[in-house]
Amino acid sequence: MILLRTLLAIIRLILFALTTITIYGILLITNIFYKSKVKKVERGIIYRRTIIRLLHYIVGSKIKVYGEEPKESGLIISNHRTYFDSIVILKNILGYPIAKKEVASWPLIGNVCKTTGVIFVDRENKAERTETRNKVLKTLKNGFSILNTPEGTTHIKPTTIHFKPGAFILAAQLGVPVLPIAVDYKNLSDAWIGDDTFLPHFIRCFGKWRTEIKVSYLKPVKSDNPEELILTSKKLIDDELLRFRKEWN
Repeated sequence: MILLRTLLAIIRLILFALTTITIYGILLITNIFYKSKVKKVERGIIYRRTIIRLLHYIVGSKIKVYGEEPKESGLIISNHRTYFDSIVILKNILGYPIAKKEVASWPLIGNVCKTTGVIFVDRENKAERTETRNKVLKTLKNGFSILNTPEGTTHIKPTTIHFKPGAFILAAQLGVPVLPIAVDYKNLSDAWIGDDTFLPHFIRCFGKWRTEIKVSYLKPVKSDNPEELILTSKKLIDDELLRFRKEWN
């Protein structure tokens, strides 16, 4: 049984890599005809969505969606279970996700992220945090959405942990809405926590025939008070996570 799960996961990983390389290669070749860096990034975001949609078919994810995807731009925030969260959320939404700097060094994935609108941050480096803040500010001002996981780390607790305030302060200053999203996985073992590395985590998640996921697009939150934005969006997400688990149990 373990051997079959491992084999299935490896086949899926190979198919994912081949699909990503093909689409990414097309993006790089066609980008030769575009001089604007902004235009290249915008095209990259669209190509990334294509890769993500195909990835869901390849890995066998089964997503149940609640609510309506946001039609306005703003600060998209979600809880954080695994690095797969953003792939669930960005299946249909075009946005700029914020990711840990370590992701930029991952083979293939890091290269794709660099050319498809991912904003990297080193939370231990104050100067880089300031640079990331400026990038987020510019992106929001230009009318694009930012995807942020304000918990800053993955975990397996039933509800969210402490939200870092930085992005909420920017949203309050700019008057853009916070767009809360709750995402969770039926199998608790799908969470990426501790010192888990990529391959064992991938095999555990996608070695089974189906990975059941719930995602809920919650009502936008608007305020010029960052604390109110945090408390309201946190409660909306927490309530939804508890509902998900109750339904599964």
